[in-house]
Amino acid sequence: MGNNTPFRLDFFDDEVENISVIDIKTQRSIKKVASIKILPAHEFPTDNEAINTFRKQYREEFNPHDLTLHNIYKTISEKSLPAGIEYYFPLFFENKETANIFDYLPSDTVVITTTNVVHATEDYYNEILDKANRYRSNLDHPSLSPQYLFLKPSIAAEYLNKYPLIRCYPNESVQTAPKDAKKTDSEAVPTVAFNHTLTDKLAPLTEFYNSYKGKILITVASNGRLEIMLEFLKPLVTPKILSSYEEFFNDDCKEKIAITIAPFVKGVKTSKYTIITETELLGYSYTSRKKRSTHNRNFNVDAVIKNLTELKIGEHIVHEQYGICEFIGLKTLVIDNVKGEYVSLKFQNEATMYVPITSLHLLSRYSGAPNPTLSKLGGDAWKKARKKATDKIRDVAANLLDIYAKRQIKQGFEYKVDKDEYAKFAAGFGYKPTEDQAKAINATLNDMRSSRPMDRLICGDVGFGKTEVAMRAAFVAIHNNKQVAILVPTTLLADQHYDNFRDRFANTAANIAVLSRFKSAKEQRETIADIASGKIDIIIGTHKLLSSTIKYKDLGLLIVDEEHRFGVRQKEQIKKLRSNVDILTMTATPIPRTLNMAMNSIRDLSIIATPPAKRLAVKTFVHELEDDLIKEAVLRELKRGGQCYYLHNDVESINRCADHIAEILPEAKIAVAHAQLPEKELEHIMHDFYHQRYNVLVTSTIIETGIDVPTANTIIIERADKLGLAQLHQLRGRVGRSHHQAYAFLLTPPANSLSEDSKKRLAAISNLEELGSGFILATQDLEIRGAGEILGSEQSGQIQTIGFSLYSEMLESAVKTLQAGNKLTDEDFYSKDINIELHAPILLPDNYIYDVNERLSIYKRISSCITKNELDELKAEIIDRFGTLPSEAQNLFIISNMKLICQKLGIDSINMNVKYGNIKFADKIHIKFEYLTGLFTSQPQIFKPDSQNKIKITKEIADKDERISFIQNLLNEMLENYEENI
Repeated sequence: MGNNTPFRLDFFDDEVENISVIDIKTQRSIKKVASIKILPAHEFPTDNEAINTFRKQYREEFNPHDLTLHNIYKTISEKSLPAGIEYYFPLFFENKETANIFDYLPSDTVVITTTNVVHATEDYYNEILDKANRYRSNLDHPSLSPQYLFLKPSIAAEYLNKYPLIRCYPNESVQTAPKDAKKTDSEAVPTVAFNHTLTDKLAPLTEFYNSYKGKILITVASNGRLEIMLEFLKPLVTPKILSSYEEFFNDDCKEKIAITIAPFVKGVKTSKYTIITETELLGYSYTSRKKRSTHNRNFNVDAVIKNLTELKIGEHIVHEQYGICEFIGLKTLVIDNVKGEYVSLKFQNEATMYVPITSLHLLSRYSGAPNPTLSKLGGDAWKKARKKATDKIRDVAANLLDIYAKRQIKQGFEYKVDKDEYAKFAAGFGYKPTEDQAKAINATLNDMRSSRPMDRLICGDVGFGKTEVAMRAAFVAIHNNKQVAILVPTTLLADQHYDNFRDRFANTAANIAVLSRFKSAKEQRETIADIASGKIDIIIGTHKLLSSTIKYKDLGLLIVDEEHRFGVRQKEQIKKLRSNVDILTMTATPIPRTLNMAMNSIRDLSIIATPPAKRLAVKTFVHELEDDLIKEAVLRELKRGGQCYYLHNDVESINRCADHIAEILPEAKIAVAHAQLPEKELEHIMHDFYHQRYNVLVTSTIIETGIDVPTANTIIIERADKLGLAQLHQLRGRVGRSHHQAYAFLLTPPANSLSEDSKKRLAAISNLEELGSGFILATQDLEIRGAGEILGSEQSGQIQTIGFSLYSEMLESAVKTLQAGNKLTDEDFYSKDINIELHAPILLPDNYIYDVNERLSIYKRISSCITKNELDELKAEIIDRFGTLPSEAQNLFIISNMKLICQKLGIDSINMNVKYGNIKFADKIHIKFEYLTGLFTSQPQIFKPDSQNKIKITKEIADKDERISFIQNLLNEMLENYEENI
């Protein structure tokens, strides 16, 4: 439909009653609209006649000997549309006649070009012909003759000649342009950028403003940038604010200088007027970021952490009481003439268990060892495993509390934030912070203001703005006379951070230095001395910053970039600093142990999930190694003026690999880079690649956290199966740093030779192309590799035995119990399962919610609600999405709310049939004793004490709705007589 948001149609019989815009994340209606436009799903018809036309013309075009080998033909014959069908769409039309762009242009169109179009189309068409000839005999996707899909250059020229044609020669001298070319009254904007090295940074603009006789229009990207620009211009002039750039060209506009919001990329100067863009004034490019979509605005960290992926049939889950089992699906059963829905589980020896959908809180996704052994129903192995895990968790919880206590007791430095100075520094950021980024910044500054030492993890994809969070934290630290150390994994990244920090802090008095192997021994000694004396405010370097030879005068903040690249020894050194120094860790894909700690609130976590504006997700392909594929991928990138990374992670054979690439791609300018090259040589190669002196870089994983090259938008990774998920995501993040579409090709040996873990990693990264998916990939890496012990260096242990989800829940429960000052008992490790059986149907009927996975998801959400407000919100959402609740679904919500009341009152179970029932209490009851005795004396024919912890109910209620109302009213009465301490 061409819209950014989906719609929901509500029907009354066969009439559309309402059309609503819905939130793709919550599925809730946002607003109603009167109408929507629905465009065709495809550019070609897909009815029987069109499919028959396709089949006939396919046979004529390719003359196949055996049609069963032609997958495209087979798929279309089955009335399915395979990927890549757009390259065959002329076959759906008689005589293969289709329209072209010129059929849609108005007759008065003026064509303006900046290149020789005829030459460009000839080159492109020849390239298409070459590719078509190579793939003509490919049975999967044979190439259709290009003449049916593309205009021949001669025909394109004929079409162009029908329209007035203006050829522009921008930035060319009179000598290189044709003799009949006319010089226009326009030229590039002179240098007017703010110069921060001058006392008067507005001097270049002031000079132009005073000497120019015409009008000046300054354009900015947004209202926020307009306010910032007005502040910058205040010492010189206050421009008139215009509602649009059109207003500037009206005769009524007499102002010498004006400002407006307009999407201009480049300015222009004529004798009468000059347009100056914000980029030309600031000296750097600003791209406004649109307000994040509704989907991102509702991004819920807890949901991402706890719901790693949707359950699928055959996957392993954990039943808290009975152990590891296999999810079989949902099953509707009729028991005692009452219809209900149950989760079907398979245990060892094909034993099956059915769990009521009201007890889903007992089930959790298993994440741990691959292919775990199923538990045996009736055996004691699971009980022993849980007991062992419980004992371990007691120790871990105690140690965690010790860490908490040390962090709480240890008085960190309370930073003061000068609002005016901070505002000036923040204004120098060339982008509008996204909501996620702003939250991360505020959380970091709040941590620094508190007396507790900070230990925050900032998780966000490459280029999503983590560094700006670190820069603002560093600014606050040095303004409180504290030193900042920035720890990075590679010298290349150290130098890049050094350049970025110097640019960002150019208007401050901060003294920034870098300690890397690119510096001489003398320079390194001088830098270390300056660190000790306090001359250096911000020091950037590799793990050497943690060595005992470096003494800080007053280190206040340690920023760790890409923690997963450091070894155990460095991580232990960082851990020792945690009680004394504020630590800010930045990563795109946290290692499982780090993620585990964040999930368990040992480390504070901020997620930046919003991509920069105009950033496109990197298209990722997993493919067997083929020279033709490599040649095609590289040539496509070079043709559009871009650059490629070719990753070959074997230093011994990397030069042979480069020679082979040169052999199949003679037009490529190739360089080789790896960690064993001399430092200076490596630095020069990376520098030359950045400045496009080479267009293909054959490299090792040294580029994983290397310099940013916006023109490099294709990466080819050999033996991708040997790399970890975090590595693959980081490497993929090397491309796609601009608004161009980027591509990642993951090359592997034949699929049958890959390990199961490799297949899972490659599937995970190819399926998650979305921007901001680094955190999701980290959670999948946690599943593949195991969560790792929270305290200690092991990557396996009790977490694998009982599964990550259950381990986390047990640990969280234990920590909360100890924090409350209570003694830790075995009961604290188990979820409370309250059984309520009222012999009434409780389910979401399949004719109400058809999709099984959707029903399961909603059941899980209902069972996870811990307050009535949450239940009511979820109920409202379901009604909004699926319509009025049927009676069985109403019962589900009523009984779910009863469970919450029972949990508060100390009731273990309620059972009520047509004639009688009972209520069973836990050891601790939170109901006033006077109320219970009054119940027995006022209504002895209905309520009787049955035993020490039971009430017997004798009342005949045949109607199930009345039965539910009776118990509901009784529980509400008990709730009114709630007493906390009994």
